[in-house]
Amino acid sequence: MAVPMGVACSKVCWRPSAPDRDERRTLLYSFRRCPYAIRARLAIAVSGVKVDTVEVALRDKPAALRTASPKATVPVLVIDDGQVIEQSLDIMRWALTQADPEAWLDGDDAALIATNDGAFKHHLDRYKYAAPADRDGHRDAAAALLAPLETRLSCHANLAGDRRTLVDMALLPFVRQFAQVDSAAFAALPLPGLHRWLARHLASPLFEQVMARPAASAHPTPR
Repeated sequence: MAVPMGVACSKVCWRPSAPDRDERRTLLYSFRRCPYAIRARLAIAVSGVKVDTVEVALRDKPAALRTASPKATVPVLVIDDGQVIEQSLDIMRWALTQADPEAWLDGDDAALIATNDGAFKHHLDRYKYAAPADRDGHRDAAAALLAPLETRLSCHANLAGDRRTLVDMALLPFVRQFAQVDSAAFAALPLPGLHRWLARHLASPLFEQVMARPAASAHPTPR
C-alpha cells in the first residue's frame, strides 16, 4: 500500500497506564479540511463506532497528540485499549472491521487507492502550490490519472459498482481538493461521470455530517 505524502504511516504502539475500561475513550485527532482526516471520518461515521473527534489546531497541537504519536500528523486514532493507528487507510479499515453496515470493505481497491495516494497526490500538491509556470503541467498530469475513474463511472454509479464503498470514500477528499483548485478548469474537463460522482457524494448527508464544523472544546487527554 502506498504511503500518503505528508502523513505519518508508521504505527506506534502507545499504552498509557490502564484505568478502568469504562473510563476509556477512543479518540480521533483530526483536522476538518485534511483529506486524509476526511476519509478516516467518513469510515468511522458510516460504521457507527463511537469515537470522540478532537479537532487539532495545526499551530497548537495538543500535548496528548504528541504523546500518542511523536510525528503529530493527523489523523491519529487512539483506541480505548491504548493502541494507536496513524495511517488514514488503516483507520478506515479498523472502523469497518468493527462494523460495516454498507459493506464498504467489498470495494477496498488497493491499486486504485495507491495511484491516488502516490502519483495523483504528487501532482495535486504541485498543482496547488507550484509556480504558475509549472501548474498547468501538474494539472494535466493529475487529470490524466482521473481518466480511469471516468471509465469506471461510465458503467457504474461508483468506482467499485453501483453502491459506494471504501474506494469511493478514500478518493473523494482528494478529487474534491483537485476540483477546488480551479473549479472552472475542473468543470471543463471531459469527465462527466466524475463530475456527477463528485457532486453526488459532496451533497450526501454522510459527507455533510463529517464536514460539520466542530464545536470549540478543550483538548482532551487520552486515558
